[in-house]
Amino acid sequence: MSCAQAGEQDAQQKSALHGGAAIAAALGIMLVAANLRPAVVSVSPLIDEISDSFGFSSSTAGLLTTLPVLFFGISAPFAPRMAHRFGIERTIFGSLVVLIAGIALRLITSAVALFAGSVLIGIGIGVCNVVLPALIKRDFAHRSGVMTGLYSMTLSGGAAVAAGLVVPVDDALGGDWRLSLGVWGLLVAVAMVQWLPQLRKVHRVPPTRPSTRIWRDRTAWAITIYMGAQSLIFYTFGAWLPKFLMDEAGMTSAAAGGVLALGQTVGLTCSLLAPIVAGRFVDQRAITLGALGVCVLGFVGLLTAHGWWVLWAGLVMVGPGCGIGLALLFMVLRSNSTVQAGQVSGMAQSVGYVLAAIGPILIGAVHDSTGSWTVAMIVLVCFAIPQGAAALRAARAGKMAPDSI
Repeated sequence: MSCAQAGEQDAQQKSALHGGAAIAAALGIMLVAANLRPAVVSVSPLIDEISDSFGFSSSTAGLLTTLPVLFFGISAPFAPRMAHRFGIERTIFGSLVVLIAGIALRLITSAVALFAGSVLIGIGIGVCNVVLPALIKRDFAHRSGVMTGLYSMTLSGGAAVAAGLVVPVDDALGGDWRLSLGVWGLLVAVAMVQWLPQLRKVHRVPPTRPSTRIWRDRTAWAITIYMGAQSLIFYTFGAWLPKFLMDEAGMTSAAAGGVLALGQTVGLTCSLLAPIVAGRFVDQRAITLGALGVCVLGFVGLLTAHGWWVLWAGLVMVGPGCGIGLALLFMVLRSNSTVQAGQVSGMAQSVGYVLAAIGPILIGAVHDSTGSWTVAMIVLVCFAIPQGAAALRAARAGKMAPDSI
């Protein structure tokens, strides 16, 4: 271990939070995390209503899910710079402001406003996606597995709640999908109020000189591909499962949203447990590939059994449920420092989410051209192949090269 690495570890140990401060920080992180999926996931159960309002095709409707994910990736490289200039706490608060502005913009009766709001939502979430893992690396280095599990569980929990409640909320609001999407701004407002005391702190990310070395690191690329593939499966499956169930099983939008919510709940549990269990081992390949195998089995059942929809949706969501927690854990475990964790987080989430943004449009276009959800879902499950290949290195014991920082 080099002197620089030893100094970084000492600094992490000194900055690690304990007692009441750790609990308060953990609750703040989880409340912010709870807002990083509902504004995106809540669209898919209402996709028919939204499409009918504007006459969208399947591929155009898929763009509503794709745009936020695309801007997760586009905004990611700017997050470390913002955290250095303004401080982590203020960067997170600013991102929440952008997020609630995007949600509010979608209340306007305009297709342009709908898509523009989706862009702002992607930017706000994308910055938090990058900054929060670095914050966990800094303040919870001694409990990285547990804290990563809680963080990823809250991400999945927010998605599950949104998927399950958005249709009942829409019914209660008289079928006004704009208001139904807008209510998630209330949760953002709660997080902003809770985060206000944090603005007294100014913890800046250490400045780093521009470097291309991280882009030549094979482990960093493996984490990036793994992150991108699991995100593509998660967002695409979440975007089109309700429509698949309505078309193939004759379900109502409420029932289809309920199946998605139950699947998300399985993913929530996996996102908590996977990094906690995997963090106890030096090598995580067995649990990573096992979770991916269960996901593929779920797709097989979904396309062949013609029933047991909750079971198959739950098995599919084991993959991305474990995947998000494991991807975040790999960023922490494979890095040598907080700076490097931030760099690989930015790389994985910029490239990974841009790749993931292809999914909803691609699968929507495949369905439009073939008229078959079976073909579309087969294309989707094929992305498990690069995810598994990337896992062989990303989950392998070891660190990225120290000179990557």
